[in-house]
Amino acid sequence: MLLAFRVQIVLAYQIVVVVVGWHIYELTHDALALGLIGLAEVIPYFCCALFAGYAVDHHSRRMFGVLASLVTSLYALVLAATTTGLLQDNQSLWIYGAIACGGLARAFIGPSYNALFALILPRNQYTRAAGFGSSVFQFGLVFGPALGGALVGWANMTTAYAVSAALALSAAITLLLLRVAEPPSAKSAAVFSSIGEGLRFVFSNQIILGAQALDMFGVLFGGAVAMLPAFIRDIFHYGPEGLGILRAAPAVGAIIVGIVLSKYPPNEHAGRLLLAAVAGFGMCIILFALSASFWLAALLLMFSGVCDGVSVVMRTTIMQLITPDAMRGRVAAINGIFIGSSNELGGFESGLAARMMGLIPSVIFGGIMTLAVVASTARLAPKLRKLDLQNLH
Repeated sequence: MLLAFRVQIVLAYQIVVVVVGWHIYELTHDALALGLIGLAEVIPYFCCALFAGYAVDHHSRRMFGVLASLVTSLYALVLAATTTGLLQDNQSLWIYGAIACGGLARAFIGPSYNALFALILPRNQYTRAAGFGSSVFQFGLVFGPALGGALVGWANMTTAYAVSAALALSAAITLLLLRVAEPPSAKSAAVFSSIGEGLRFVFSNQIILGAQALDMFGVLFGGAVAMLPAFIRDIFHYGPEGLGILRAAPAVGAIIVGIVLSKYPPNEHAGRLLLAAVAGFGMCIILFALSASFWLAALLLMFSGVCDGVSVVMRTTIMQLITPDAMRGRVAAINGIFIGSSNELGGFESGLAARMMGLIPSVIFGGIMTLAVVASTARLAPKLRKLDLQNLH
């Protein structure tokens, strides 16, 4: 049931992400406007994430996930209204406002899921479960963009947003039906003191901090996904179906590697594998920017997904094995801030860089910066570089 919740909420979110990118670029024809989508989501996410982690640790892990799913459904309906004429004035402002509500909801979804994950599974199954969970998550990343692009191409944006709203509502119902014995609510502590405890734990642990910083800065510079609508229209000259294919391509690779890692969990040399995976991601992004062929670009994005999938499984397993049970919500929220930085701020950085340098040079620059981040992390975090997961069980 927990995986069913996850795949539904990921599908809902990914449909909106791919459709709203097409929607805003159709209105503005401006790469910076694509980057502002990420900024509109990340600001409320950052403001709420630490408080969301505190709330999940001290109150119901399930109910905050339910409420966040309902908000996700509501903001998809608002986006649908912008396409029907109901919210015709200042469409861009309504779109960015709805995305901001999505950032607020997403701040609670990650901590809720991670806390419930740890309640359901024994520790010795974390690595395998992380691999399988990553595959389920990446399935949503494959099918969501493809479905979003197909719905826009074959029907319209209103239909796509409505399907997203229905999936988010279904996710809320699924989580309500989940059978799990939640521990009693933790004794209430001062909010800022409790949040500070979580921050001190993360920033004093070289392994967790190194893994999260590697993801944050690697994808912050190397992520090219936010610029895909511009590549589709201006470089490859495809329609929304092509955008769905390119958005889905990285997740295809991540699904494959997630299944492999769930069967053959890498307990040895995990740190080196994580560093190599992020370096491989950077190389794939550089080659993608240099590609003039749509299908070669899709293949390179698929290989970038293989590398990113390894990184996700390694980082998730490290976090689950090292984090004390009483701090899972707060640590997941801090982890979410790092991930949010890499994805949403990365989208803003990509849009700004594309405006200043041009579309293709900006993506090449981002891939080179990702390689520099890997080299710096390997030097500054030796405990992460030498990590074997078997020593954490």
